[in-house]
Amino acid sequence: MTTISLYNPGNITFGRGSIDQLVKDDISSGRKRVFLISAEAVLVKIKKQLNALQNSGIIVHTDTSLQNEPSFNDVERILAEARDFMPDTVAGIGGGSVMDLAKLIAVFTTFKEPVKNYVGSGCITERRTHLVCAPTTAGTGSEASPNAVIFDETDNTKKAFISPWLIPDAAYIDPSLALGLSAYITAYTGIDALTHCIETFANKKAHPLTDTLALKGITLITENLLKATKNIQDIQPRISLSLGSLYGGICLGPVNTAAVHALAYPLGNDYKIPHGLSNAILLPYVMEFNLGAAEEKYAAIAEAIGIANNTTRRIMAIKGIAHIRRLIEDCGLPVTLHDAGIKTSSIEKMAISAMEVKRLLNNNLKEVTLKDVIDIYQHAL
Repeated sequence: MTTISLYNPGNITFGRGSIDQLVKDDISSGRKRVFLISAEAVLVKIKKQLNALQNSGIIVHTDTSLQNEPSFNDVERILAEARDFMPDTVAGIGGGSVMDLAKLIAVFTTFKEPVKNYVGSGCITERRTHLVCAPTTAGTGSEASPNAVIFDETDNTKKAFISPWLIPDAAYIDPSLALGLSAYITAYTGIDALTHCIETFANKKAHPLTDTLALKGITLITENLLKATKNIQDIQPRISLSLGSLYGGICLGPVNTAAVHALAYPLGNDYKIPHGLSNAILLPYVMEFNLGAAEEKYAAIAEAIGIANNTTRRIMAIKGIAHIRRLIEDCGLPVTLHDAGIKTSSIEKMAISAMEVKRLLNNNLKEVTLKDVIDIYQHAL
């Protein structure tokens, strides 16, 4: 068994009403200046909580300007705003993009060197500003991970920052914040969380410490995702999805993802397809590619999603992949690259870009070559 280090937020509050605990904790902390990164639709949901903060004497500066997955231009623009404000707390309340951005703002508000100098693993070695995160989707698990991913306009690729200092001091997971989220976004963010659990379980770095969480996350998400898309105001499936997403986020730190994510990045870079949707399209195809090397792991995943263990492990694994493909389709998501508007002429360029994501491809249970990536994309057309 290899040795791993598991880093989690200093405090995790989970459950309906957790956003109220965020307010109580911030008021009692004595901190007085909050830089809040969020979205206009979210502010409507948390109006009462914002009023409570402000009535307690806390100054809240809100930025809702992020419209898509964050770029380095977004980081620099919002950093300038945050440095003018000089917060003692940065809060990210929103989806994964909002939380990833909040993580970097919390680090670099008091850290003046160029942000791009710190791309990679372990390059960020301090953070002086308190950081809290609260997800409004059950997708990235960013509230519990040491990762932040930013789009680089200069070379049209995504860059990852990985450091324990990017883990929030406190995470507040309130499933009620996701109520009313569209069925489409619910679906692809849910498959994103499912992909985290699957790829951290079937991974060269997989570990018993995270395997249990990953398998439980797979069960929670596959049993509840379709329910949440069918009734966007039902809190019960949202609770299960939020917990499954949290489990996946915890697994990302010590294990991280693999080939699905590596192949998904070019879809976002070149076609601006949301990250979770990119994962949803590619997940079954990459699992089929991995089958020979991941048969035992995929059979365990099949058991976790409720497939009876009454046949060979290979057949179990195949049934599991088919079940996941049906779930994606039943949730109303595209199941081919063609459905998402991707052309055959783009495949070679995307494959070359995907092969650059060695930090994830190296985790894959089966070695991936450029020809393999091209074949997977072509199969997914």
